Amino acid sequence: MPSEDRRRSGFKQRTRLTAAREQLLSAITPHDRTEHLRLSLADGRVVATELTAPTPVPNYERAAMDGYAVRAADTVGASSRSPAVLDALDAETDCRPNGAVPVHTGSELPDGADAVVKVEETETVGDELEVFVALAEGTNVGPVGEDVAENQSLYQPGHRLRPSDLGLLKSVGCREVGVYQNPTVGVVPTGEELVEADPEPGELIETNGLTISQSVNRWGGVATYRNTVTDDRSALRAAIQRDLTKDVIVTTGGSSVGERDLLPEVVGELGEVLVHGVAIKPGYPVALGVVQETPVLMLPGNPVACIITAQQFLRPALKQAGHMSVEPVPTQSVTLDRKLPSEPGTRTFARVKTSDGDGDSETDAGDEENRLTATPIRTGGAGILSSVALADGWVVIPEEREGYSAGETVAVEHWEAMP
Repeated sequence: MPSEDRRRSGFKQRTRLTAAREQLLSAITPHDRTEHLRLSLADGRVVATELTAPTPVPNYERAAMDGYAVRAADTVGASSRSPAVLDALDAETDCRPNGAVPVHTGSELPDGADAVVKVEETETVGDELEVFVALAEGTNVGPVGEDVAENQSLYQPGHRLRPSDLGLLKSVGCREVGVYQNPTVGVVPTGEELVEADPEPGELIETNGLTISQSVNRWGGVATYRNTVTDDRSALRAAIQRDLTKDVIVTTGGSSVGERDLLPEVVGELGEVLVHGVAIKPGYPVALGVVQETPVLMLPGNPVACIITAQQFLRPALKQAGHMSVEPVPTQSVTLDRKLPSEPGTRTFARVKTSDGDGDSETDAGDEENRLTATPIRTGGAGILSSVALADGWVVIPEEREGYSAGETVAVEHWEAMP
């Protein structure tokens, strides 16, 4: 819908959240920039090329038990009544016929040995060792490559490295790893009423840029937090063009249909507006566009709406640009202690506080999750930052519901818990 028509009609027609997100993601091509990093710097980074093991782990046969390395053939017929009697040899020597070399778990199997007898299955008598069990070749021996085989495929492109992955890579001899560079995001707060401190009447301290920049960094991106841009068409145009080298541009404020909401028009002139107005609450004035193949996310200026739309659009956009998968947000089942209303056709994000119930019933005893209750803080109030900052999470009410009744079990999304 053209901007002038939108100004006249408002947001009578709004795109469903899922459809809007699909339109945005279909316009994003993951970047192809890579770099090599030391393992100590690679936690959380995304593998760019297949990683294989250059060497096996272990690269030698090793004892799997504390005991004695022997030749299995020398223990044939051994039993508790008729032990095999072997020569007790010094540690770290080769194992000759009818000899036994002391070993500990993980030590290299001496040359000549092909089995390990547990220390509790032996008895030392002078310079000799009595063995009370017959062994097969390979008994209690860890083979070469038991942990990782040579040339074994370890990780495919797109895998996000964890601390345990880095330990495994070091064990096979890797010292560096090829990863995709973190996606870059230009964060542009807008609004002539915004100041950094000491607001006068009619002014507001700019917080959205900080919140979004920190979220970007947590989600695996690199944010460039720009100074506030005033509600001026030329200034907004220049701000968008300045950050077209980024993988994603995100603006805050100026996305609605008021006289000073110029960003959708500016983006439309420079490129294309894909979506303007989404059926969510809070956050419906969000707009999504593309300029020279760079996605531009125009988030509402109200702080709560800004946070919710960042979660729903910026997080998946950033992840796709950087070859990262979008992990589901952790949830917790709770019981509502009062009704949560919602408008049919709109996906509502209701902020809640959780608390322990009384837990008096036998059913509740020992089941902590069943004792949790959720108290709604707000479903509206898109400008009340404390309502989301002091909440424990939010309950998502789908478009087909008119809300939830008191006593219903619902899922609380802990949206700030996930990277």
